[in-house]
Parts: sequence; C-alpha cells; structure tokens
Amino acid sequence: MSAAERLNELGRGRLADGELDGAATAFRGAIEAAPDWSVPWFNLGLCHKRAARWADCATCNAQAVELNPHDQGAWWNLGIAATAKGDWNEARRAWRGCGIDVPDGEGAPAMVLGLTPIRIDPEGRGEVVWCDRIDPARAVVRNVPLPESGHRFGDVLLHDGEPRGSRKLGEREVAVFDALALLVRSDLRTWILDVPDSSSAAREALEDLAHEMGVAAEDWSRSVAFICRSCSLGRAHDRHDTELRRDRPTMAMALAARSEEEVREVLERWRQRSGYDGLAGYVAAEDSWGPAR
Repeated sequence: MSAAERLNELGRGRLADGELDGAATAFRGAIEAAPDWSVPWFNLGLCHKRAARWADCATCNAQAVELNPHDQGAWWNLGIAATAKGDWNEARRAWRGCGIDVPDGEGAPAMVLGLTPIRIDPEGRGEVVWCDRIDPARAVVRNVPLPESGHRFGDVLLHDGEPRGSRKLGEREVAVFDALALLVRSDLRTWILDVPDSSSAAREALEDLAHEMGVAAEDWSRSVAFICRSCSLGRAHDRHDTELRRDRPTMAMALAARSEEEVREVLERWRQRSGYDGLAGYVAAEDSWGPAR
C-alpha cells in the first residue's frame, strides 16, 4: 500500500468516527502524496460537506471530477455544494455530469420532480415530512412540521442525495433523504389549534379551506405517526407502526399562516363553512410542543 493509500484509509477511519479535522488532515496528506488521485479529493470534500463548508466542498469535488469525470458521487456533492452557494451555473454543470436533464437558465433550476419525504432533523428527533422536490438538491416542505423541529410549511430545504430509508407514496416506495440546510425560510408561522370534539369532516373542511386561502392546515392526529429509529432509517413496518400508534395522544390541528389576523380570518370562515363552533383556542408555537413524526 502506498503512502497516499495509507493516509486515505486513515482519513476514512477518522471520518467514520466523526473526527472531521483529523480526517481532513489525513486526506490532505494523501493529496500531497498523490495529487492526481481523485479519491482523497472526494473524501476531503465529504469532510467539508459534513461541516457545511460549502465553498470548500465545491472546490474539492470540482477537483475530483476534473481528475475523474466518471465519479458520480463527486458530481453529486458538487451539485449540492453549488446549490448551497447559489452558484446555479456550477449546479447545472454538476447535475448534467450526473446525467440529469436540467433546464437552461440563469437562476435556480425550476423542476417538477414530485413528492419526496425529507428527514428535517437527522441528528435529532428524525421527523420526516413530505416535500415538493424542485431540483436534485432542493425541496419545499408541504407538511406543517412539528414546532420543535424549527421548520415551517413552505421552507426550502437543501437535501442530500443518499437514500436513508423509504416511505410509501400510494403503492410506490420512495426514498427518504436527509435535510442538510434551510435555504429559504417560509413566512408561514406554525399555529396550534385546540379543537376538541371536532369531527373528521370538520377537520377536512379546515384543510380544504386553508388550501383555498393560500395557507395550510393539517390534522396531526392523522398525519403524525410514531415509528422506531430502525423503521425510520429503513422501511416502516406496518405492524410495528400500528403498535406505536395505539398509544399516541389525541393531537390538535396545525395551521400555517402569516399572522394572527390571518389565523382569525381562516377560523371564522371555517366556522361559517363547517358549522363547528367548539374552538377552545390557538397559540403560535414554532418551538413549543410535539412528538417526533
């Protein structure tokens, strides 16, 4: 084994142990020993990716694909890093290097890639929300996330390209991706509604009305499910999921709206439409309550 290979293996071990600085030192040594070898450039880019040092990540992966144009992983991480930087020309070059047909243009790519589940807190509670994927590394949140996640309906997320589990979309199984960063903060705040004794029909009416008004409502009693970590990172087991659901509490509804005035307007229209008049109150709660999805 050459000196470069030994240093690269040392870096891989340190990276696996979460020692980013030590791993980066080893990979730089491997690059110095074998400057035309693409692998340590890619691995050094991984260190920068995990530390969210996007400019350095882009530089390393650009060098990796220069040395090995067939390295799909380096092209992909270059696309992620360029997207994080807002360098749309480089992002387009990277996605095309992955064989993806990306539309021409000067700004961010505008693509319709379908609904995708994204894990918005990979190192914490692991909440997974459904998102509209708008290019290979960006997605818009289409659930109302639980408040303590720090996220909102309409947030634009940067996400990874490595599948980390799966969820069912109808009869189709789709990959879950981990969020890497919040790119654009939504102006729709999260509100919790206390709606005791409301029927399923009334709750569905609120969801429909909110959509019509350009905001969002979600019945957490239907959409939030407790699953174990192994299910979340793999394929959710129906039997296990049912066992965990059995003990979950009755939950409030969530409303994503820009202001309290907008909340009041939505709720008044809901009362008129559904006839439900049992609202016990509401509270703005971006970081106050909730179990893991």
